[in-house]
Amino acid sequence: MSSTGGSARRPTRMTHHHDGELVVFLIGMRIRKPWRPDLWLPVFGDMPKMLAELARDPDSGLLGSRMVFDPRGPWLVQYWSSVDKLYAYASQPDAQHRPAWSRYNRRARRHPDAVGVWHETFVVDRAESVYVGMEPDGLARATEMVPVTARLDRARDRIA
Repeated sequence: MSSTGGSARRPTRMTHHHDGELVVFLIGMRIRKPWRPDLWLPVFGDMPKMLAELARDPDSGLLGSRMVFDPRGPWLVQYWSSVDKLYAYASQPDAQHRPAWSRYNRRARRHPDAVGVWHETFVVDRAESVYVGMEPDGLARATEMVPVTARLDRARDRIA
């Protein structure tokens, strides 16, 4: 999913490069009853299956993702090549998402106060990044990591 593979740190200032549509999708869960893993662990366990399915399909549109652990519950930052591909995956009847969503809704009806889910979708018009002494991460890992040139020296220039 990443065009920059490897984990070597770059000693110079780097930025990302990407042409085309870019979508940032945040999705997470709120664990309201941590003492009841029987109610929230199945929800958490569905996400790795979806990510593995997307990783096996280079045309899925998922460019990369990263898990964030928050005291209230885990969430993912995902980078997509288009909003149409994101929505196509979400509604694809033979993909992992639809049955996972159905299972969540059945559990939520039985235990509405145990776990919540949320997502936010951002279609990105412009994006700026800089990485110093870093291996490819975030947007640069999902797209391409390139050196900061004199033309892109300042954040204002990179976002223009």
